[in-house]
Amino acid sequence: MKENRMKSMLRAGEPALGCSIMVPSPQMVEMAAHAGFDWVLIDMEHGTIGLESAELMIMAADASGITPIARPPSNAKAHISSVMDRGAMGVQVPHVNSARDAEAADSAVKFGPGDNRGLAAGTRPDSYGLSRSMDEFVQASNDQTLVCVQLEHAAAIENADEILAVDGVDVFFIGPSDLSQSMGHPGNPKAEPVKTAIEVTLKKIVDAGKTPGMPATADNLETVLASGPRYIYTHLPKIVGIGASAFLKQGKR
Repeated sequence: MKENRMKSMLRAGEPALGCSIMVPSPQMVEMAAHAGFDWVLIDMEHGTIGLESAELMIMAADASGITPIARPPSNAKAHISSVMDRGAMGVQVPHVNSARDAEAADSAVKFGPGDNRGLAAGTRPDSYGLSRSMDEFVQASNDQTLVCVQLEHAAAIENADEILAVDGVDVFFIGPSDLSQSMGHPGNPKAEPVKTAIEVTLKKIVDAGKTPGMPATADNLETVLASGPRYIYTHLPKIVGIGASAFLKQGKR
């Protein structure tokens, strides 16, 4: 397993800027890489991407030098381990509301004793078992893979302190959209209770010496960076929309 360049950036406190893709397209992954993004989020929760397509997108990321992170359909162990066995360098796990949820996410990514990720011979991230010993692969995988948990419900915000105490989690990502819905303000993360919850939780993450994550757009990226997050992505449709708006504005005066 190669070095996770994105994880190295986060360890150094540098912002890692990504692009979320919800449609099954290795070509779009290549475009994101050539455009200069540090990583790509392969979104299997909200998009139409299945395991076979995810693997092709991961292969495209590897070939074009961009770090592939997958968001599995759920926080189920089988969903997490399946994308890891296709070569994802990490996962962004949805619906993590407790320390137990965070521990389960970590154990689905990392190899070790007990009820951890299953260790199979000949998987893609292990170079199909053709290039090194399995114990070397296990050590490299545990060091280089990234675990990001999503705090996107009121329960997660209430349990933030216990979730932050879980070892092995690299990024604590706040999902403003789902959080606004959970707190009774669907689609309005600027509503005062939601805004306050986000600010307080971001401060807790930073004060704990952990890495926060959040989505951003070109309009608010500077503000998001100033509040602490270093794991940041924007959505592909947002990028397309900005480019389309600029183009059409020039042609339809």
